[in-house]
Parts: sequence; C-alpha cells; structure tokens
Amino acid sequence: MKFTLFSLVLVLLLVGAPFLLAKDKPEYTQFGHQINVAPGQKTGDLTCFACSIHVRGEVAGDVTAFAGNVVLEEGGSVAGDVTTFGGVVRVGSGSKIAGDLTALGGKVSRDPNAQIAGDVTALVGPVWLVLIFGLPLFLLAGIVALIVWLVQKRQPPAQTYARTA
Repeated sequence: MKFTLFSLVLVLLLVGAPFLLAKDKPEYTQFGHQINVAPGQKTGDLTCFACSIHVRGEVAGDVTAFAGNVVLEEGGSVAGDVTTFGGVVRVGSGSKIAGDLTALGGKVSRDPNAQIAGDVTALVGPVWLVLIFGLPLFLLAGIVALIVWLVQKRQPPAQTYARTA
C-alpha cells in the first residue's frame, strides 16, 4: 500500500512539474492566429502554423513559423533559434537572437544594428520547399507503387470460364 501511494505521488510530481515551471514563461502554439509578444512580456517557445509572430518582448525559447512570418522589432529578443518555413524573417534595429536564424523557402531582412549570435541561413524561393518536403513524398509514393506492382505481379491471372448458352 505504501509503495503504491509513493508511486502515485511520484508520477503526479513528474507529470505536473513541467506545468508548474511553465507558469512564468508560457509557450504558445497557434493555428491561423497571429502571436504578439508585447514589450516587457516574457514567453517560452512560440510556434505558429499559417500565421505570423511579432516579438517586441523576450522569448526564452525558440520561435518557429510554418507558412508565416517572424518579425523582431526594436527591443525584441529571442534566447533560442528563429526558424520559418515558407515565410519572411525581419530583424529590426536593436533586436537580439542568441541562436541561429533560418528561413527555408523565404528570405531574411535584417537591420545592421541587430545582433544575431548564431548562423544565418536563407534558402530563398519555393523550390527549396519542394525539394525538402516534396521529394521525400515523391520517393515514398514511388516505393508504395513498386510494392503494389510487385504484389499484383505475384497473383495468378484470373481464370475465365466459357459459358454455355
């Protein structure tokens, strides 16, 4: 009985600890709704699908946008990486990025007074998105088609019988 109660308390602590620690720096994930970090606001990781992220405050984690833009305005800072897939990254004067800056299928526009500690990578144009995401899907479809063809080839042909009238 003691072991079961101890196990239950331990599991509750392990499961609940991230939620208790995340109160100071909440993480946001949005689908189609813009994320704004106001001046003086502190957040954790930001993830956005088909929307944009505007940072004027502090982000303690990574910023990721799929089919959306990331804008760091004056005074905005990101402690992690900034990544966009099919979007534009604009880094304003006085903003800071402690990690890497990557734009796949988009472009990077940065002010000379912006501070970026990591690498800056911009693969401009939609061709990169097709190569990165489309080519593996095309190969997977080819493998599935080959398997279907091999299975159909191994099956004996259907017997046809003549009917009498």
